[in-house]
Amino acid sequence: MNFVPKIAIASAELVYSGWAKLTRYQLDIEKHDGGTLHATREVHDHGHGIGVLPYDAARGTVLLVRQFRLPPYLSGENGMMIEACAGLLDGDEAPEACALREAEEELGYRIHHLKALGRVWATPGAVTESLWLFLANYSAADRIGKGGGKDMDEDVDILEMTLGQAMRLISAHEIADAKTIILLQHLWMMIGELLDER
Repeated sequence: MNFVPKIAIASAELVYSGWAKLTRYQLDIEKHDGGTLHATREVHDHGHGIGVLPYDAARGTVLLVRQFRLPPYLSGENGMMIEACAGLLDGDEAPEACALREAEEELGYRIHHLKALGRVWATPGAVTESLWLFLANYSAADRIGKGGGKDMDEDVDILEMTLGQAMRLISAHEIADAKTIILLQHLWMMIGELLDER
């Protein structure tokens, strides 16, 4: 259960460097039985990020975004994904600061009372990216702009819906993004626990 293998990296070859880096590693991994696994792994690196789900408790609403994503499109979907607000950390930026910044740029809202849920890896077998996940509070009065993102290559729709509507979209497979499902289900469980305490 507590086995941590010894790792020896024999070589690291940079295969591609652009917005992301792709590196091919040759390594030796200690096996449970004491033997050695000689492995080749290609790792995609584009930094770490955040996902944040703002919730208005008074109205029971959440803020989400809808945008085109090429990888789902290339896999046979229409490419339009409903997601929680997310973004990459800028240099040494703290995850909390990134969540606040992304909410203003992407959603057009100033959010409050960040609640950290932890750090997750969506594809640890091939991608270095981890995401810090947060819940946050917002209200209609916190709108400070139109949102939609600050980059010229972004075309983001802001969606406001009830938490119940969002959960039904998960059941209907219209929300299929992992970080968004984690955030919505966590919020749903938290609200259920609060109601049970009343």
